Amino acid sequence: MYQQMIFVNLPVSDVAASRKFFTELGYSINPQFSTDDCACVVISDTIIAMLLGKERYADFTKKEIADATKTSEVLLCLSAESREKVDELVDAAIAAGGSGSGEAQDQGFMYGRAFDDLDGHTWEVMWMDPTAVQG
Repeated sequence: MYQQMIFVNLPVSDVAASRKFFTELGYSINPQFSTDDCACVVISDTIIAMLLGKERYADFTKKEIADATKTSEVLLCLSAESREKVDELVDAAIAAGGSGSGEAQDQGFMYGRAFDDLDGHTWEVMWMDPTAVQG
């Protein structure tokens, strides 16, 4: 059965630094689709982050590239298998040079935190109790 994928393309200032940042979070880099101006970060079997140097990113759009440290165009949200995994990933991101973004959101059945990567892109990480969505 076909499984749809998502390829999130993000402009970055320093591809090598971004590659290091995401590998420190436990993600792998697919060398087949990575170059000096692009890192293909494998988040899961169906989620890929393409971290493109700004010049390379500009090849795909005629629009001005947003400075994610000053404006927000997208909030990326990743699921986690537990509350502890939410904390582990966000804490790892902060330790790797990212920064915390906002306060933890704890609604009992759902828990989330967020971090900004090296270029200011906001990544939310959330856990939801599976019994809460089973109806």
